[in-house]
Amino acid sequence: MNITPSDRFSSELVPLAPERALTPKEIVAELDRYIIGQEKAKKAVAIALRNRWRRSQIPDRLREEILPNNIILIGPTGVGKTEIARRLARLAQAPFVKVEASKFTEVGYVGRDVDSMIRDLMEIGVNMVKAERTQAVQARAEALAEDKLLKLLLPDDATPNRELRERMRDKLRRGELDQQLVEIKSTTQAFPFPDMLAQFGGEEILIQLQDMLAPTLPKQTRRRKLTVAEARRVLVQEEAQKLIDMDEVIAEAKRRVEQSGIVFIDEIDKVVSSTPATSGPDVSREGVQRDLLPVVEGSSVLTKYGMVRTDHILFIAAGAFHKVKPSDMIPELQGRFPIRVELQPLTAADFVRILTEPENALIKQYTALLATEGVKLTFTRDAVEKIAEIAFRVNTETENIGARRLHTVMTTLLEDILFQLPDLKTQSVRFRATDVERKLKDIVASKDLSRYIL
Repeated sequence: MNITPSDRFSSELVPLAPERALTPKEIVAELDRYIIGQEKAKKAVAIALRNRWRRSQIPDRLREEILPNNIILIGPTGVGKTEIARRLARLAQAPFVKVEASKFTEVGYVGRDVDSMIRDLMEIGVNMVKAERTQAVQARAEALAEDKLLKLLLPDDATPNRELRERMRDKLRRGELDQQLVEIKSTTQAFPFPDMLAQFGGEEILIQLQDMLAPTLPKQTRRRKLTVAEARRVLVQEEAQKLIDMDEVIAEAKRRVEQSGIVFIDEIDKVVSSTPATSGPDVSREGVQRDLLPVVEGSSVLTKYGMVRTDHILFIAAGAFHKVKPSDMIPELQGRFPIRVELQPLTAADFVRILTEPENALIKQYTALLATEGVKLTFTRDAVEKIAEIAFRVNTETENIGARRLHTVMTTLLEDILFQLPDLKTQSVRFRATDVERKLKDIVASKDLSRYIL
């Protein structure tokens, strides 16, 4: 099978426009472009996403009563749990944050403040809205920045000379003045807030200090000499900031986070114990579950942008659950994840599809990478099947890491070529099944050796 670079490499998921929400079938079809198999999981998240649109069409009085059905994705590593959640968030253009539940057990008795994931989500929401508003005012900001640059480039007595000003403007737009130096002023906080306080669990104190002291602290002005090209970028950013109403940005971000935010909690099985917690690390694990409960259940979390309610945020948890079961979670937390979907282990046939079908398939990625060096990379059909077979065999004989095994097998297969380019004088590389088997024979010949392949 010949694989060649395609213009589809840059294609993205179709955005979920408010005026035309995608149906569950359309959502699954979009997820199919990137994720192979796992139809049950795709169906569950598609229904959850569509229900958000349905809820938005209901009268206000009843709307607040309809809460999202949080989901637990159960399955071994590398089968697509995280990818499903990430692609869903991108499809919905919703604020999305991924956290590992196990990190909350790293420090102290119950670990780091679990509210931090909502603060992170709110920060992402603000950045999303801010980026959209910046794009909307980009043209106006560029015009204002251009006027400022003209003032810096023209002598004071030449400012009234319209003809000279327009000549300079033309040169500026053509890039003829990009290397000329200009001096600009910029302002910064004279006493920046230390981030150390947040690292020791003092995030709420830090937020309160920022709110109280930020308006009273002086600003520090400094002068910088930059090229016109660099100064243009700085001035455009400054002018865009001035044109954006941050109060509106924060209000819109808060609405998006509360109504359409998605929190993906990975490795949730790592904070679950199969025996009652009496001492040791199991106490900390159960403590994390109890800390997660109010956030998932619905509460108000203090962020530097104000209080954020979590009632309608969609929580998607995931875990392998090799040693424990979802029923080992504390009952209250179980009740907050009513939808449970078991993802299936990947087969060799799935690996063949993963290598070739998705928009971001591995073979397409490597084909595009080698195309930058002027080399055409192709694989026959039997070569693709041999790669999938070897990856599946190594997963079976050692640790099963799912589709991630394909990355390491492909890297091993192409390692010499990637290293020798561009010195390797060739315009095409073609792999057949015999080539793949010869290159990877040492990997599958010994179980002991294959254990070192990650």
